[in-house]
Amino acid sequence: MRVVRYPKGTVLLVLPAYNEEASLPSTVAECCQVVEPEDVLVVDDASTDATADVVRQLGVRSGRLPVNLGIGGAVQTGYRYALRAGYRVAVQVDADGQHDPRDVPALVEPVLQGRCDMAIGSRYLTAEGFISTLPRRLGCRLLSAAIRVSTGERIADCTSGFRAVNRRVLASFAGYYPTDYPEPESLAILLHLGMTVLEIPVVMRPRQGGVSSIKALDGAIYMVKLLSVISAYGTFHGTVARET
Repeated sequence: MRVVRYPKGTVLLVLPAYNEEASLPSTVAECCQVVEPEDVLVVDDASTDATADVVRQLGVRSGRLPVNLGIGGAVQTGYRYALRAGYRVAVQVDADGQHDPRDVPALVEPVLQGRCDMAIGSRYLTAEGFISTLPRRLGCRLLSAAIRVSTGERIADCTSGFRAVNRRVLASFAGYYPTDYPEPESLAILLHLGMTVLEIPVVMRPRQGGVSSIKALDGAIYMVKLLSVISAYGTFHGTVARET
C-alpha cells in the first residue's frame, strides 16, 4: 500500500488517549509516516498511567486535560485546535492501535476533494480484519437503525471513531460535541445540519495495548440514552454515500 504523506499544516491527526502508554509509541510512529510529527496531536485525557511521559518522548504535539472529560471532550479539544490552527482536515485516530494510519489517505482524499464533509472508516463494509464482540455489533445495529429511522439514511458503522472531517464540521463540533460514546450522536447532528457523510471500507486491528474504557453496564445505560437522543432529531436532509 502506497502511503501519501501530506504537507505540513494540511491534515491534523488527533489521537485521544486515556491510559495508552503501551500502544502510543507504535501508533504515533505509524502516524508520522502519513503526516509530519508537528501534525500529530495526542490529547491526554488525564491519564493515570505513564501516557504523559511517553508522549513527551515521541516528538509530536500534545496536550493534557486537567480532568478526565471522556472521549468526546478529548476529541473536541483536538477539533478546536485544528480549527484555530487552520488545518483543512482533521482525522480522529484511536491511540490504541486499532486504526491503521495507512488508511488515512482513503478518508482524507474525498474530504479534500469536497465530495463529503465527513469520511468514516467502516469495518462493516468488508469481511476482513478485527471484528468487535457480538454485544457491540448488536449495539451498533440498533444505533444504525435509530439513525435510519430518524434520517432516512443508513450508516453501516455508526460507532467508528476513525473519521476525517473538513473545516465546516470542525466549526460545528468546536461549539458542541457529544461527550460519552459520541460517534452516533455526532453523525445525527451532521445529518441534521445537511452535511454529507461518506463511508469507506477499512480493516480494523485488535487493540495493541491497554484496556477499553467502555464498560458493559455503562454502555448499556448510555445505549438507551443515545437511542432516545437520536430518535428526537426528527427528519434530516443530509446524505450518506459509500465506496466499495
